[in-house]
Amino acid sequence: MAVVLNIETATTNCSVSLSKDGETLVLKEDNSKGYSHAETLHVFIDEVFKTSHITPSEIDAVAVSKGPGSYTGLRIGVSSAKGLCFALNKPLIAIDTLESLANQVNCEEGFIIPMLDARRMEVYSAIYNSQLELHREIKAEILTEESFKYLLSKSKVYFIGSGVEKTKSLIQHPNAIFINGKLPSANEMAVLAELKHQKSDTEDVAYFEPYYLKDFVALKKKN
Repeated sequence: MAVVLNIETATTNCSVSLSKDGETLVLKEDNSKGYSHAETLHVFIDEVFKTSHITPSEIDAVAVSKGPGSYTGLRIGVSSAKGLCFALNKPLIAIDTLESLANQVNCEEGFIIPMLDARRMEVYSAIYNSQLELHREIKAEILTEESFKYLLSKSKVYFIGSGVEKTKSLIQHPNAIFINGKLPSANEMAVLAELKHQKSDTEDVAYFEPYYLKDFVALKKKN
């Protein structure tokens, strides 16, 4: 049983929630197309505390979305979470971004593929079964018309996340179900954070780093 501050900044969605016993009490998020995390994250953190009438010292842990995702977004979220843990002397819980995204899908059978847009036709994805158990680990992959064919041939497959649009342009199969307009949110982090807190599954605050999956590559500006 825990009160947890949840921080999600892996994509364009800057999202913060305060949860108790795995249930979201307050949620604040901004899914504008630009990355506004640096300007809005701490404002949202202040607002969830004020709205819930819970003080920072009363929380039991801080949970942060660990990636994969935007390099800059992850850095901002993790830096803020670690700062709060140091200041409040609270444990840090790391939540897999794609697992949290998969938790937005409720299905009785088939597979769930949470995917985040990467460069060109690449996505970061994982595969979960309908019980939200990991079926295939996270990896970066180039999408083709043959992608996930082995799953689509035998069951329904639910695609969710910012990689859905490019996937729809390639995969046309009756078993493919595309869930549009969804991004990782601090709302779904609540249950996962509670489970980890119960098992004391926490991180070393000093040494924890986001899971980037791939090395950061700075793009040169066009003249």
